[in-house]
Amino acid sequence: MVNKDRLIKLTQKALSIDSQNPPGNEKAIGDFIVKDMKSLGLEVKVVSYKKDRPNVIATIKGSLPRSKAAAEALLLTPHTDVVPIGKGWKFDPLGKDIKGGKIYGRGASDDKGNLACVMEALRSLVEGGYRPRKDIVLAATADEETGSHWGIKPLLQKGVLRPKLALVLDSVDFDTVIAQKGLFHSRIRVYGKKAHGATNWRGVNAIEQAAQIIRRLKKHEFKFKKHELLNHPTVNIGTIKGGDKVNMVADFCEFSVDLRYMPGMDPKKIIAVVKGIAATVTSNFELETDDLQLPYEIKANDRYVKAFIAASRKVGAQPRLKGSDGATVISFFQHYNIAAFATGFGKSGTLHADDEYAEIKTLYDGARVLEEFVKDYDKI
Repeated sequence: MVNKDRLIKLTQKALSIDSQNPPGNEKAIGDFIVKDMKSLGLEVKVVSYKKDRPNVIATIKGSLPRSKAAAEALLLTPHTDVVPIGKGWKFDPLGKDIKGGKIYGRGASDDKGNLACVMEALRSLVEGGYRPRKDIVLAATADEETGSHWGIKPLLQKGVLRPKLALVLDSVDFDTVIAQKGLFHSRIRVYGKKAHGATNWRGVNAIEQAAQIIRRLKKHEFKFKKHELLNHPTVNIGTIKGGDKVNMVADFCEFSVDLRYMPGMDPKKIIAVVKGIAATVTSNFELETDDLQLPYEIKANDRYVKAFIAASRKVGAQPRLKGSDGATVISFFQHYNIAAFATGFGKSGTLHADDEYAEIKTLYDGARVLEEFVKDYDKI
């Protein structure tokens, strides 16, 4: 049985361990997870792709033949890093403060409260003598807040994780994320010609050309099929830099583009459209792709999604099927034919904010839901 007091202490302990990213160092919290999971007698291994950036993998082994139990595994995966604490907090950012049924601290909602829920659910299962048929795997991963380059990405790429289903614990209020936009991050470099500012007609102003490209990008209407859980495609200009001096015609300007696109849209065509828009202004430009993630969706009537919704309702939770306009790691699993969706038990509106908190009741219910879902999944 899930123990609320133990869950509270577990959450506070996780919050007390500094794992801000950047700079990025999850060693201490990784050590804490290893010790806690080994105390349950679980198989625990640590996989690192960079110094002090451990990924902790703990497994409750199923009773099916070894290869079958592993192939049918359920993966529960929260992340261990948090965004920087910053200034402006009224409550202790390292988890000392509980007030009004809320635990305060950086990561309370994103993502250490979810981590604690998984750890408590596994402890409850083991202490209750539960023996699954299929493997139940906790992967507490590093580096989620800056791209998962040392976390879930290489774990999948190198075949360390190959579950049947991945439940990503990185959401709020039992929101169950089954659809997600694609992401295209790029930088466009525009080249001009220097001249004196007083005789600017003798030069080619790269900043002014970049401004024209930006305006045309923002005005462009991408063709897409409407999605009941997602908004329209978006274009955001995140950074811009260029020029040398106020009285010089700028011969260089670079700006970054954050483009979120819908399921069904072809990323190759999107890149071609962006290049085409830039080419209407100048031929003297370069486009560099920094990140490209495919959109993702799993059907609302998928048997695993339905099983999770049913498990949530058994304990009185009210999950909602949602789409994510932002990027979560669920999209990475599709490259390996692994079904995935996300949920979580944080508090909406508090992620990455000052005085981040999670509600104790929601965490408690969340741990109970995870325990119930593990048992239900094992029967499918």
